[in-house]
Amino acid sequence: QVQLVESGGGLVQAGGSLRLSCAASGRTFSTYAMGWFRQAPGKEREFVAARSRSGINTYYADSVKGRFTISKDNAKNTVYLQMNSLKPEDTAVYYCAADRGGLGAPNEYEYDYWGQGTQVTVSS
Repeated sequence: QVQLVESGGGLVQAGGSLRLSCAASGRTFSTYAMGWFRQAPGKEREFVAARSRSGINTYYADSVKGRFTISKDNAKNTVYLQMNSLKPEDTAVYYCAADRGGLGAPNEYEYDYWGQGTQVTVSS
């Protein structure tokens, strides 16, 4: 069992940056692939970024490629999402998720554990 707790969300102006953190419980954190997803009001949850267990593979949605970076610190049991050049359309609740399979696919159904989400609001 893994528990995930996101933090770092908030209100930022367009063009600004935020770094989201997702702290995980459990000794097997290093064996999981990790992903970030988001859900805007009235929209379905969508994939943002993912990192395979090994870290060799990372995946990004086209809408965030070049602006967002996913990273993982196994020593701190934490995964991060660095978000730069934020746009109003990035406004959403952001969720981190853990995939026992280790692949980190851009498919939410591959993920076994989810955090409660953190709100990111980007003003124009």
